[in-house]
Amino acid sequence: MDVDHYNVLGLPSGEEGANLTQKEITKAYREKARDLHPDKRKDDPNAHENFIKLKSSYEILVDEKARKLFDDLLRVKREQQRRFAQQDSKRRKMMSDLEDRERASFAPDPAMKAKEEEERIARKLKEEIARIRAMQANKGASMGTGSGQEKVGREGNSGVGGHVGVDKERVLKVSWEKIGEGYTAEKLRELFSRFGEVEDIVVNSSKKKGSALVVMATKHAVDAATGSVSGNLDNPLLVVPLKPS
Repeated sequence: MDVDHYNVLGLPSGEEGANLTQKEITKAYREKARDLHPDKRKDDPNAHENFIKLKSSYEILVDEKARKLFDDLLRVKREQQRRFAQQDSKRRKMMSDLEDRERASFAPDPAMKAKEEEERIARKLKEEIARIRAMQANKGASMGTGSGQEKVGREGNSGVGGHVGVDKERVLKVSWEKIGEGYTAEKLRELFSRFGEVEDIVVNSSKKKGSALVVMATKHAVDAATGSVSGNLDNPLLVVPLKPS
């Protein structure tokens, strides 16, 4: 485990972090997002990378299943550190000798079991993170058929809604928190036009979270938009390609 997602958001980790509410996590994320937004750190070459890491940590902590696995992984780490802290150098030598004898006699190795448990939880956490990423990328497939959609731009049989005749490599999946004014189709067209021609936009008017599909004229424009940070400082857009490369 290389990243403590609580610390990324400026939150306490360990048992205290596990007791934080989702509201507290979201509040910390918004404060951190305003501080780390690349538009406010134009001289920092790592600004975009740090902002994406912040987004990733937030997505994990607000996903109930992924957060539970991450908390379990932290707990295993804490228990290991606690055991080692209680052992002085002499006791560690005695334990090492004992564990060598146990391994020699095919007895269970407590340290190895703890390591296996840590690795098992880490694998599960990676699976959950992959699930979150896939869910974000695939949500766009169901947006086109919803009743609460706003469509602007190109019309015809090859519209975004059904993904018929549209090269999915030219489609962006955009999402944002439902706070403040949000984003209209016109606003999204204005934001993404700086990366290239925008052919079509479908906005999902769900009450829980704002999202949209943006069809660019070229895949190059999709790549440029994916590698940038767009939107308002207090409510930035999460931009991912509909079809991950």
